[in-house]
Amino acid sequence: MAISVAVPKDLSGIKTKVIANLTKRQLICFSGAGLTGIPFYLFTKGVLGMEVAALGMVVLMLPFFFFAMYEKDGFPAEKLLFFMIRQKFLTPGIRPYKSENLFRELEEREKLRKELYYLECKEKAR
Repeated sequence: MAISVAVPKDLSGIKTKVIANLTKRQLICFSGAGLTGIPFYLFTKGVLGMEVAALGMVVLMLPFFFFAMYEKDGFPAEKLLFFMIRQKFLTPGIRPYKSENLFRELEEREKLRKELYYLECKEKAR
């Protein structure tokens, strides 16, 4: 009995899995989420109460999960965030189109040349 397995035609989207079907990036981000969220919960559940501490832990861990999982057009979340910051704040908003009119420059040079010739002729006439 032959078993057939579907093989995707585009292999660029396949990422290598390290442990538990997670990529290295996801493992690092999930570890960071655990290292920040769990101690926060443990240290604040006595002061804030269990519900508020659990909500705070979730809010604290959400950015890590976002950076681990979100990807658009092959770019991870931090690159997209950098692109947005660069577009909004680091580059000028209005970039007017300015062309070089070479014909106008040639006209101005010719005008200056004629004026210089006129002044030289006037000097010679004196």
